[in-house]
Amino acid sequence: DFMQASWDIEEVQAKGIQQLASFVKDKSAFPYLLKCTEVITLAMNTHTDSLDLQVEGCNLLLEIFRQALEQGLMMALDESVASSLFHTVRKHAENEEFISMLCTLLMMVSASEVAAENLRKVGIIPELLSILRRFLLNDKICFSCCAILWSLAVSENNGDQAVLESAVPVTSAVLQKHLQNGVVAESACSALWALALQGCLTDSDYEPTAALLLDALRMNPERAVLVKNGCLALASLVRLSETAALAILLDLKGSGIQLIKDEYHLHFDEPGVAEALCLLMNEMVQYDEVMLDMRCHKMEKLLSEIKLQFPFS
Repeated sequence: DFMQASWDIEEVQAKGIQQLASFVKDKSAFPYLLKCTEVITLAMNTHTDSLDLQVEGCNLLLEIFRQALEQGLMMALDESVASSLFHTVRKHAENEEFISMLCTLLMMVSASEVAAENLRKVGIIPELLSILRRFLLNDKICFSCCAILWSLAVSENNGDQAVLESAVPVTSAVLQKHLQNGVVAESACSALWALALQGCLTDSDYEPTAALLLDALRMNPERAVLVKNGCLALASLVRLSETAALAILLDLKGSGIQLIKDEYHLHFDEPGVAEALCLLMNEMVQYDEVMLDMRCHKMEKLLSEIKLQFPFS
């Protein structure tokens, strides 16, 4: 009530946010703090020029949402709150430290389908791509932005197809730059998978994207989620074009088929990885030339191993 009575006074909003933040460590206060998210974002949106207020507000929201996730609660931002956060992003797009915090916050809320849809409606995707281009070397920002892109693309209703298509080269650039960073590479692979599912890649994208995904698998063989999502992304590419399937067979850095076999043996007890590999192989055998090569690599033996390992799946 104190904050709402004086929207236009920056000091009141700052003091209010500080007072709310003092309750964060009190678990009994959490249900009440949940009801304050709109007030906090509105204060941030009303006083966008004050970076200190933006930082304190963002920190408080991060803590509230972190506690919500720990308790299994999904924070569904309405469109007005999403719009407020979007304007905050645009206003301070050059401040790397603050943008890193804000992107982490957006990543946390975008897990909700409602929040993802509202962020998409207010036009967050072009802003995310601009942030990625500007801060391509920042691993935290790249991780968060790719995770947000994944959430927005999988919930996409194809109303923004052209916008999503423009995300492909940027996401590929992130993966290329952070191949050795398993966390970022995993996030970028997931985003590319979602973009491939939405049919956002063009004919010229299939071969280089397939090669890039294979590089990510080679560089991070121990990361089961990356292997799974990388294979799902490859499967989506192969479904669209034989060019992608041939790129896997003829990759200059080594046989993609052998890589698939090696990845399975490394994660033979992971049903998600096995399922993704099977899906990829199922797409590849739709092409006669590819199927002959897979036979030469004795893929029947691998399939038999998977069938024995997961007889009831």
